[in-house]
Amino acid sequence: MVQTILTRLATSLLVILGASVLVYCIMYLLPGDPVLLMLDPSSATPEMIQNLRVQLGLDQPFYIQFANYFGDMLRGDFGKSMINSDPVLPKILEHFPATLALTALSSIIAITIGITLGVLSAIHRNGVIDFIARLVGLFGISMPTFWTGILLILLFSVQLGWFPAMGSDGFSSLVLPAATLGLVGAGFIVRMVRNSMLEVVNEPFIVALRAKGLSQRTIMYGHALRNALIPAVTVIGMLIGDLLAGTVVVETVFSRQGIGRIIADALMAKDLPVVQGVVFFTAIIYVVLNLLVDISYAYIDPRVRRAVRT
Repeated sequence: MVQTILTRLATSLLVILGASVLVYCIMYLLPGDPVLLMLDPSSATPEMIQNLRVQLGLDQPFYIQFANYFGDMLRGDFGKSMINSDPVLPKILEHFPATLALTALSSIIAITIGITLGVLSAIHRNGVIDFIARLVGLFGISMPTFWTGILLILLFSVQLGWFPAMGSDGFSSLVLPAATLGLVGAGFIVRMVRNSMLEVVNEPFIVALRAKGLSQRTIMYGHALRNALIPAVTVIGMLIGDLLAGTVVVETVFSRQGIGRIIADALMAKDLPVVQGVVFFTAIIYVVLNLLVDISYAYIDPRVRRAVRT
């Protein structure tokens, strides 16, 4: 088991390195000079521009710039914003709790709705509940996040006045953004759990349990659901990472202050250290989530435990 975890950690480091290289290359190749964003082009002299470029290390070759950047990242130095010279890491840590709360609540909504409707859909196959569950799944997968958010604002904020449309003040302002992301995630989970349940209920061990006289509730919730959740765990783990990435759009729509909003503003201003810092920070979280999913397999599925031991 330890060897498996170490292998996953090594793979995770390669993923983080690859994400850092990709983002750095994209930002490096974008048109525009970040130095001109920090200075007033009308009053800046060529000497001032060159001195600032040397100060930031932008006069160095690409590979040296990247080596310095990645080395600083590994030491916990995410650099400073090119716009206001604020340190990047404290800025990320300051806004991360708001994004974490949004991701956590949306994950709870997605998992609760997804698993519940997925199980009920499989139990009542081709019935009314199955139709509603598949409709929810189709809606969650098909609707763009920003459009779902706008619809929820029009209904629950403008028409009913139940929740605020924008801001980050209290739990009430978190409900609509979390519901927006949660509905998207629920759509994927519903389909996965439903399909897994339908496959499991036809397995020989389910037939044997019925022959022993166990009730339908015990069979479905005590035996079939646990086996059906094994493939769903992968989707849920990846989905939490996707929900974290989806906060970029949702926090912009609902005017929330979080790391999604930070990277959106930084992209518009071409603030390279902020963009790279947020992506590096998010990549670490995403990789950790996937590592936890891999480890959880050994505790959910006994077959994985036996495979690891051998």
